[in-house]
Amino acid sequence: MKKSKGYRSGTRRLLRKEPRERGKAKLSKLLYEYPSGSSVVIKIDPSVQKGMPHRRYQGKVGTIIDKRGRSYVVSITQGDAVKEIIVRPEHLEPFKA
Repeated sequence: MKKSKGYRSGTRRLLRKEPRERGKAKLSKLLYEYPSGSSVVIKIDPSVQKGMPHRRYQGKVGTIIDKRGRSYVVSITQGDAVKEIIVRPEHLEPFKA
């Protein structure tokens, strides 16, 4: 049988919550408004599948470009390329330098 090459393949440890983090996300995290131009960290919440970015962006720091519905357009550099991904606020955290 061939190995699965799905969107979440190889993410057993990466997309896992600690025992005390399990369950639904806090309401304050969902309602947080990110202003355009602010820096954010992509921290994927495995309990929410909608608006989840690819696992290669886990832990990356990007800047908010635009708001699109409930989601945000985030600009991230990956090597020499600049990627724009659409992410829901459940998977974002404000960046603290």
